[in-house]
Order: sequence, then structure tokens, then C-alpha cells
Amino acid sequence: MAHQHTRTIVLGSLAALGCETLYGLSYIFTKQATNSASPIALLGWRFLIAFIVMTGLIIAGVIHVNLAGKKLQPLLLVAIFDPVLYFIGETFGISHTTASESGVFLACIPVAALLASALILHKYPSRQQIIGILITLIGVIITVIAAGASASLSIIGYLFLFLAVVTYALYSVYVEKAEAYTGIEITYIMLAAGAIVFVVMALGESLIHGNLQSLLSLPMTNKRFTIAVLYQGISSSVLALFLSNYAIAKIGVNKTASFIGVSTVVSIVAGILLLGEAFSSTQLIGAVVIICGVYTANNTFHLK
Repeated sequence: MAHQHTRTIVLGSLAALGCETLYGLSYIFTKQATNSASPIALLGWRFLIAFIVMTGLIIAGVIHVNLAGKKLQPLLLVAIFDPVLYFIGETFGISHTTASESGVFLACIPVAALLASALILHKYPSRQQIIGILITLIGVIITVIAAGASASLSIIGYLFLFLAVVTYALYSVYVEKAEAYTGIEITYIMLAAGAIVFVVMALGESLIHGNLQSLLSLPMTNKRFTIAVLYQGISSSVLALFLSNYAIAKIGVNKTASFIGVSTVVSIVAGILLLGEAFSSTQLIGAVVIICGVYTANNTFHLK
């Protein structure tokens, strides 16, 4: 029994680590794609490709989805929180604020997830988890401020970022409550909802600006955009969402939330190695603090 419990924790932790690594690497592809297309166009193509890929895997029998006799309401609630409301909040929040501001706001997600878990699931984090997540939060704030502290004072932007923080926390909680569904079933409904909402938004945006043909031909005419949406659609959507849902099912909201800062470290390293971005000693300190926070939240020792 103890061996099985340890195996569950290890697999759940590896899934959370893998998910945040994929999200951290997506920064590179997002940066390249948004140079030639709007964020909404990227989201539309991203979730459409993800939905098509996962549907193909289901048809081929590689993965299995069986929703017969199961209520869809809990899954739709999860999908509304993430990806729909979360990505609307993140996308428009980032576009109306500075990189440092959005980074600090989104770094609050683990804290919001702890509060949501306590209030809705009545699962209270240990003192060790709270300390670890707060250390991670401090590390992320140090890192994003070191990258360039500036303020937009955009109330609209702050409200959208607040929406992203709250809805991601609620997604984490309601995924844990969706015990009747497999991680693959939850992921598939999330991708379907994302595809419907963001494709409609992308089409609406292109019609307003009179560039529908440009939107439809983007993957055929822009190699960087194509590579970006393939990575975003397959790795950052299908695989990362499955890993996230799996991690929450295995180790719960509180432990999964403690890994969120890892994506910040991965994005910094990827920016240095692949884009040749500058790296300061303060960012290094922030990255070390993040890793210490994740270790503290997930180590087996107990604080008294």
C-alpha cells in the first residue's frame, strides 16, 4: 500500500513537472507566432489543431473516450473555466499590461488555487505546502521584476488578469471533483470547448478587420506560425492539459499548484539558449528561489 502511494505521488509529480515544462517552452513559439498574427488567431488555430489531433487519435483507437451515460455538466464547467475564460483573461490581460505586471499577476495562481481548494473542496494545505508555494511566488515576482519592472496602470488589463487567476484556480478545483471522468475525457471536452469558442472569436476578429483570407491561409503561408500552432496545439494543449488533469487527479490541487513556477524557470532558460536573451544575476536568484519553493512544497519532511 505504501509502495503504491509513493508511486502515485511520483507519477503525479512527474506529470505536473512535465506539464509546466511544456508550458514554459511554449513561450518561445508564442513569441514567434504573435509577430505575424493576433493572439486570438493563434488561440483559434491552436485549439482547432488540438481538437483535430485528439479526435484523430480517438478514431484510430489510440485513446478512448466514453461519455455514454455520464453527465456533461461537470466537464462543461471545467472547460468554461479553462481554457475558455482563463485564456480570454490571460490573452487580453497580457495585451493591456506590461510583461512584469502580467507575470506577477499570473504568479498568484498557486495561492488562488490553495484558497479555492480550501473553500470549495475543504482540503487544507499543510504548513509546508503554504511555505513552499509562497517561496515560489516570491521567486516568480523577483524574476519578472528583474526582467523589466514597469507599470501600465491599466484597470482593464488588471481585471482580465484577475479573471485568469480566479478561473484557473476554479478549473483546478473542479477537475479534482470530476472523478467520474478519465483525464483523456476531461482533456477532450476542454479542447472541444476551446476550439468552438476561439475559432468563432478568430473568425469574428478577421471579419471585422477584413482579413479572413489571411487568417485561413496563415498555416500555409507562414512557416513559423505553423510550427508554433503545431507545438501549441499538440504539446501545450493535448499533452500538457492531459498531464495537468492527471497530476491533479493523482496528487491534488495543492501539490500540483506548487509546480506552476517551474514554467517561469523553463521559459527563462529557453529564452537564453534559443533566443539569445539576456540573463541577469537577479533572474538567477529568482530561478533558484522558485526551485527551492517547489522542493519545499513537495518534500516529505514535516514542519512543526
